[in-house]
Amino acid sequence: MLTRTAFGALLTASFLGGAALARCDGGAEPASATDIVQPPATPKAAAPTTGRPSPAPRRPSASASAEPTKPPEVPASGSGTFATARASGDAVGSGPLRRYRVQVEDSIGMSAEEAAAEIQAILAHKRSWAAHGRGSFQLVSTDADFVIKIATPATADRLCGAQGLDTGGELNCETLEGVVVNLRRWMLGSPKFDGTPAEYRHLIINHEIGHEIGIRTHLGCSGPGRLAPVMMQQIKGLNGCLSNAWPYDKDGTYVTGPAVG
Repeated sequence: MLTRTAFGALLTASFLGGAALARCDGGAEPASATDIVQPPATPKAAAPTTGRPSPAPRRPSASASAEPTKPPEVPASGSGTFATARASGDAVGSGPLRRYRVQVEDSIGMSAEEAAAEIQAILAHKRSWAAHGRGSFQLVSTDADFVIKIATPATADRLCGAQGLDTGGELNCETLEGVVVNLRRWMLGSPKFDGTPAEYRHLIINHEIGHEIGIRTHLGCSGPGRLAPVMMQQIKGLNGCLSNAWPYDKDGTYVTGPAVG
């Protein structure tokens, strides 16, 4: 995460979410009609042959679905203008209310409303900040406290660069206005993250919202085989930890680690 304090706030850049058991009792049961051995059926007469061999059975062939899915193409640059999601919702969580607006760069083929709905679901998740008293969040289309922008790499570099941050076409960043999410990370995820791009989007939002609620220190891995903290810059390496996109584990325990610079 890149840091700058000239504006009175730390600005950061980072890469950024039962089997049912069948039981059977072994008590003996009376035989049913299906248990009785039936005499073999009278074999049918073989059909006369024509002298021509029967066609060989068709073998299954590899289909296109068996091939690896090709990653989506991410435009390197865009219009530089943004569409605001015309959507709003109820506040989720407890604690100080923060209203957020979602914007998506024009002409990149992404619906601002769909992106807003996905972000809203992430923030309402039972393992999120909101579910554990770290703040409440409400999607709005106007009068927001901060903005989450999804931008092409070139536009993200420009917006972050205006704050003195070098994102190199790859990074997300936090600005005075809110959060800038690099479209490449949103669509492709990270090669260091053991999960789908959709799961990596959980990490993006939870990491950046962590900064929004005042967590300025990044964390490191607490030990091999343990969950990586959401405030760890996981794209730089896991150091033995397991990929994790949520602030809290399944038992509701905050996933922490040693503070790093």
